[in-house]
Amino acid sequence: MTLFFFLLIAIVTVISAILVIVLRNPIHSALSLVLTFFSIAGLYILLNAQFIAAIQVIVYAGAIMVLFLFVIMLLNLEKEKRVSEKHPLQKAFGVSIALFLLGGIVSIVATGVLYGNMGTETAAKVSAVGNTKAIAGLLFTDWVLPFEITSILLIAAIVGAIVLTKKEL
Repeated sequence: MTLFFFLLIAIVTVISAILVIVLRNPIHSALSLVLTFFSIAGLYILLNAQFIAAIQVIVYAGAIMVLFLFVIMLLNLEKEKRVSEKHPLQKAFGVSIALFLLGGIVSIVATGVLYGNMGTETAAKVSAVGNTKAIAGLLFTDWVLPFEITSILLIAAIVGAIVLTKKEL
């Protein structure tokens, strides 16, 4: 039964991620991205990582998508705009780059580079302590500096967006 739900959520995730790229209307693309974020949260739930699923929904489907929609509304992109062909070989160049990237992805997956190293925490220890406490312990001890740098970058991005959108008085 778990395999069925995994395959169902995985198919929805892949299709909605493809729709983010393919759809021309930015609002429809953003809504497809929200569906992608929710389906990724469903995959986390299947992995018994409820805390990560909740963070996925709150941070990405909530806060990040509000910022994306704010930018879309700010730029006034409600009308579909056609990209004009500037060079006759533009599509061939794009397809060749896409095939090159696909070949790179296939080679990375085939060599097994993505598997990484096993963590120090065992499943029994995490289930005894709890997902939230285990993640918080690592986040606020070993990873506190990258966490704080990320928060400073986000604040700088918000201030930059406000400065760029401020109209002259």
